[in-house]
Amino acid sequence: MICLFLIGGYYLYTQTLPNSEHVEPDWKGKSSPIFVRGELLEYPALGTGEDLKLPLPILQDVIDPHIRYESETKSIILTTSEKLVHLTPNEKKAEINNEITQLRFAPEESEGIMYLPIRVLKELYGLDVHQDIDSGAVQLMKAGEIIPMGTVKADKSDTTIAMRKDHTIHAPIIFDVPTGTQLRVWTTEEDWYYVQLDNGYTGYMEKNTVVMGESRTVAMPQEVITRAERSWKGKPVNLVWEAVYQKKPNLANIGELPGVNVVSPTWFSIIDGEGNVRSQADLDYVKWAHKKKMEVWGLLSNSFEPDITSKAMSSFVSRMNVINQTLQYADLYKLDGINLDFENVYTKDGSNITQFVRELKPLAEAKGLIISVDVTPKSKSEMWSLFLDRQALGAAADYLIVMAYDEHWASSPKAGSVSSLPWVEAALQRIILEDKVPPEKLIMGIPMYTRIWSEEVKEGETKVSSKAVGMDSVADIIRTKKLKPTYLEAPKQNYVEYIEDSILKKIWIEDEVSLKSRVELAQSLQLGGIASWTRSLANEQAWQVLKSIHP
Repeated sequence: MICLFLIGGYYLYTQTLPNSEHVEPDWKGKSSPIFVRGELLEYPALGTGEDLKLPLPILQDVIDPHIRYESETKSIILTTSEKLVHLTPNEKKAEINNEITQLRFAPEESEGIMYLPIRVLKELYGLDVHQDIDSGAVQLMKAGEIIPMGTVKADKSDTTIAMRKDHTIHAPIIFDVPTGTQLRVWTTEEDWYYVQLDNGYTGYMEKNTVVMGESRTVAMPQEVITRAERSWKGKPVNLVWEAVYQKKPNLANIGELPGVNVVSPTWFSIIDGEGNVRSQADLDYVKWAHKKKMEVWGLLSNSFEPDITSKAMSSFVSRMNVINQTLQYADLYKLDGINLDFENVYTKDGSNITQFVRELKPLAEAKGLIISVDVTPKSKSEMWSLFLDRQALGAAADYLIVMAYDEHWASSPKAGSVSSLPWVEAALQRIILEDKVPPEKLIMGIPMYTRIWSEEVKEGETKVSSKAVGMDSVADIIRTKKLKPTYLEAPKQNYVEYIEDSILKKIWIEDEVSLKSRVELAQSLQLGGIASWTRSLANEQAWQVLKSIHP
């Protein structure tokens, strides 16, 4: 009977009565632990108050994964659409958009971890940080974050309510919370709330002990309207590239370009690993374009040299050399934008290309320059496709121009269209759906050329070769040979074939028919516009069709 009584008493005590044991939280005694939404993070903060500094790994994980530290140049780089911030460990001087700024507290390294001063982070990202004086606990909240708030319900008999380690009355008590205390209410577990106090203590409280109040939203930094939004929102881009090789274009021979509102001459190229930029720019061309109410987005290429690109993009110093020279040229020649055309790049260098765009964008924005980036359709090609992070580039730049041509390229083993409509649509849809790039940020690249394919049978095998030609050249062939084009439903374009010197010739024609279908596709997908490669290969009829991109 005594044993049964003892067992019953033990059961009554452990299973029905609330646990009165008190325990300390796991982080108690640690210096400046950091919490995000009630979760204790791996690394602590340094300092207190204005001297508070947050660890780089946590900032990268919680706030901005693109914050970069380059140990070789001792560069800490933070970017937003309006700001490029360059910090150096143990230095109170910082560069913000290339201007020297004095900091109150310098970044520092502790136990192999880089720590950044809170004031810079608040100004750049709009963080809300609460540090408790007594416990040292730091609560980190992001701009725009919604924080559910509650208050411990007042009770006539109790002045405190237990916060427990788990959502059961049998869990030990973490803290006795005075009634009337405000709480952050992070999650719900059955009849319990998971809550946090200002002192960092987190645990579970029964729902009937908490009165939910209005949620608090962390203020967002003031939104700045970009130049692209001011000038181009709701207005389709109708761009044409001007291929500039050895000679300047003869302005007298260009003629009218009805509907074109942007020209992009191929003027600038990176010529070495230090990031030096060569220019072939022509102020007379800019004056001519501006007189015709066209913006000029000068094209900067990587010279299609993978080794030069790899070295020039590898460090903050060389990237900034490219950026500063390009922006100086933009000032000198009164440009309206920069078009980036980086091709033939090692996959390993893709993240550096994206970082280059992130660093260029705020400096270009400060000068009112549009930044567009040329990208290929997605494929498995290492040097021409896989290095491109289209989602990140789409977020960083004003526009992505999808070079939707070379479906069948110059050395293709099979003859076919340079740019059949279903292939173009599939390329655009993949970027929209897979890479989450808004359609209004995409510009469809259109070829003003096609290929004359030659199929010759030698020793029982068909050898395929091709030659790229402009629109007038194809029209001349059709006229002189009195050919009658056939409309092909699959590629949505006209087609001809003929025999010349016993060799079968095939042409998938770029003409008013194919151009009209592309304009209609761009409109149906609500794209940001169209871009044509290249002006010298087009004919007058092309501009008449393409101008219909404007509503």
